[in-house]
Parts: sequence; C-alpha cells; structure tokens
Amino acid sequence: MTEHLQHKTLNDQAYAAIKQGLISGRFAPKQVLILRNLAEVYGISTTPVREALQRLVGEGLLEMLPNRSIAVPNWDVEKFSELFRIRCELEGLAAELATPRITEAVLSALHALTDEIDCALTEGRHKDYVALNQKFHFTIYSNAGSPRLLRIIENLWGEVGAYMNELFAYGGYSPVANEEHRAMLKGLAERDAQTVRRHLVADISIAAEAMLPRIHDLANDGEIQDAQSRGC
Repeated sequence: MTEHLQHKTLNDQAYAAIKQGLISGRFAPKQVLILRNLAEVYGISTTPVREALQRLVGEGLLEMLPNRSIAVPNWDVEKFSELFRIRCELEGLAAELATPRITEAVLSALHALTDEIDCALTEGRHKDYVALNQKFHFTIYSNAGSPRLLRIIENLWGEVGAYMNELFAYGGYSPVANEEHRAMLKGLAERDAQTVRRHLVADISIAAEAMLPRIHDLANDGEIQDAQSRGC
C-alpha cells in the first residue's frame, strides 16, 4: 500500500510539473517530449513521467505521434481561435466570481505583480512577462471559490501556453500589455465585478490580436515544411 501511494504521488508530481510547463510556455508546438530528459529535469523516475505524459495525451494537452512518441500539438489557428472564445467566457466568469472575494492582501500582491510586469516590459524581459502574466491571472482565478472552474481554466492554459511566447513577435504589444491589468485592479478595489470581467476579456482579446498574425505565419510555414518533407 505504501509503495502504491508513493508511486501515485510521484505520478501526480510529474503530471503537475509537466502540465505547469505547458501552461507557462516552456514547451513549444511540435516539440517531442523525451522521457529520459524530463525525468532528469524533474528528478523523477521515468515510469511516473511516462504515465503523466499518457494522462496529458488523454486530456488533449499532448498528442501521440504515429511513431508512438509524444509531442506538443502543432500550431493551429482554428484551435487558437476556439480557445480564445472559450477563455473569454470562462476566465471572465472566474474574474467576476473572484471580485467580491479578493482580500486587501491579495489586492496588494496583484499591485506588486503589475509593478513587476512594468519592469519586465521596460527591460524587454519577455519570458518574465509571460510568467508574471500567468501569475497575475491565476492569482485572481484561484480566489473565485470554484475549484472545478479553475481546473478547466488550467487545462485551457495548458493548450494555449505554448502560443504565449509569440506575444511580442511582431511588436506593438508592449505598450498595452499591462493596461488592462491596471484597469482590473481598479475594478477589484471597487468590488465592481462587471468592470473586472470586461477588462479581463479585453486583456485576453488584445493578446489574441497580437498573437494571431504570428500564429497564422507559423502554421503556414509548418504546412509548407510538411509538404516539402513529403516531396509535394
């Protein structure tokens, strides 16, 4: 029984670590996940890592290739657009639910995060921005009092996380990257749930508009490369 529980715990640890990697954009679309490498990175044996990967395949966050290797799904404009629409609804709901539950301590932490985001943007630390942006959003969502909704949102971010690294690819996003966060903070301080929801949806929409041209180009490049590899 003890060995089984320990194995289950390691499996859960591997699952949580890899899923967080997907959410935070650590892995890129089309990247094949090497079992041994992941085991070394996370300090976990290969068996729990293998089971965690299979679990993530079952959830649609990863995909099994014809050669049985496991990879991050390829660039997909239609998928990205669908995820954007779903995120607006569900994350907007989470922000609305969280508004009356946000404490002064959490609000202070969110203000500190927006200050950190400003510094990252000023210094061009785009990877730091992606991580801080995720932390800002999930600080709000985790206060919604809805663990099932939070779990669904985590899965959505697991699918969209790899796209987040393209936010700054074509420029123009930096000047507006923190504006809606500041507006959300004002709404949270005033306990105005509809305002918080509106600015949260705007934040997602502005980011999606910044990324979509890049994702179109990457998806088209991938199709060309696939055709060339097939000799078309």
